[in-house]
Amino acid sequence: MASRCWRWWGLSAWPRTRLPPAGSTPSFRHHFSTQEKTPQICVVGSGPAGFYTAQHLLKQHPQAHVDIYEKQPVPFGLVRFGVAPDHPEVKNVINTFTQTAHSGRCAFWGNVEVGRDVTVPELREAYHAVVLSYGAEDHRALEIPGEELPGVFSAWAFVGWYNGLPENQELEPDLSCDTAVILGQGNVALDVARILLTPPEHLERTDITKAALGVLRQSRVKTVWLVGRRGPLQVAFTIKVPRPRKRLTELLFRTATEKPGPEEAVRQASASRAWGLRFFRSPQQVLPSPDGRRAAGVRLAVTRLEGVDEATRAVPTGDIEDLPCGLVLSSIGYKSRPVDPSVPFDSKLGVIPNVEGRVMDVPGLYCSGWVKRGPTGVIATTMTDSFLTGQMLLQDLKAGLLPSGPRPGYAAIQALLSSRGVQPVSFSDWEKLDAEEVARGQGTGKPREKLVDPQEMLRLLGH
Repeated sequence: MASRCWRWWGLSAWPRTRLPPAGSTPSFRHHFSTQEKTPQICVVGSGPAGFYTAQHLLKQHPQAHVDIYEKQPVPFGLVRFGVAPDHPEVKNVINTFTQTAHSGRCAFWGNVEVGRDVTVPELREAYHAVVLSYGAEDHRALEIPGEELPGVFSAWAFVGWYNGLPENQELEPDLSCDTAVILGQGNVALDVARILLTPPEHLERTDITKAALGVLRQSRVKTVWLVGRRGPLQVAFTIKVPRPRKRLTELLFRTATEKPGPEEAVRQASASRAWGLRFFRSPQQVLPSPDGRRAAGVRLAVTRLEGVDEATRAVPTGDIEDLPCGLVLSSIGYKSRPVDPSVPFDSKLGVIPNVEGRVMDVPGLYCSGWVKRGPTGVIATTMTDSFLTGQMLLQDLKAGLLPSGPRPGYAAIQALLSSRGVQPVSFSDWEKLDAEEVARGQGTGKPREKLVDPQEMLRLLGH
């Protein structure tokens, strides 16, 4: 997903630890005392961060039991709800997560919202350690006039809509306009632009939802602009390593400055759909239609760069540009939500304050993934980050820093959930829903037809 920023937190009361030498993975398998033999650990969130954390704990500790809690009835988080439907190869990681879930020492419990159905203090009472891995599901507001107008959406919600995230199924985007503007130039913005402009017949064989495909078939969007405050050197999509980034910059510059040859000019003139990057533009206002009832454009301040390297920032030049459009999608960043009043939270950065995954001032509480470091990096980044959190937890266990003696784990939580009328969904339940989705997709040549209504899911399971 989108690349953003990294934040180092200061020291806390936790002992400072060192990473192992590059290329080595310390094994904890034969170094635990008797009281550490059956640690009960719970992970909150079943996306990549949650599953990779669980995978590391199970692999490195021969008796650890890990319960994964998820508020949706279905697992896999961003892999299911964030990865673009036309990039199915990225979803192959689900096979690895399924292997983890099939471990006799791992259990998945969906349809359980931590912070509502069960509290973090209740989890901490039941388990030796708790790892929060629930991701970043809020978008950052534009905070400009007109943001509330119909026709303005977060790109995050739009992605959730076409990927089947239950809470986004009422979105109903109006695609009857000819121009859409996406504010932001990260990977999410690029995904959304591609889905808007891809001919629907090319999406028919993907797992895009039936409802979204129906709306896209009627779409009249022909042009999509991706707007960024800074220049081509600062775009947030693709990986940030020197050679690919240098190549990207060269391509952007050549495309912008070279005149197309005769064949390319004809192709561009006859193209039914087009997209473009607008650099050095900062949104100032969403412009209303004459009747004031919906978005009709975006007023942009022209910017220039000041400063160098990490200190570079975009400042207004005083010039203004109005860009007409009927659809505005905001993709300027994402942040996590606080899950429970008992958990420290930095509302400005949208992360849990931590040192290498240890939540500051709360022994036995950890975090991994985007709630730990912000919405940074791709799935491989999350894997490395989650392994590190798992490693810190196991070090603390070995050092005797976690509660000693047995903990009841899921048995205690199950009693609480039952008393509150909450019916958890197990991994075998999910596999029944998975089979149903695949069966529904076969009729139309799709890999699956996603279930999008949690109540329908629970009915299918007899809950």
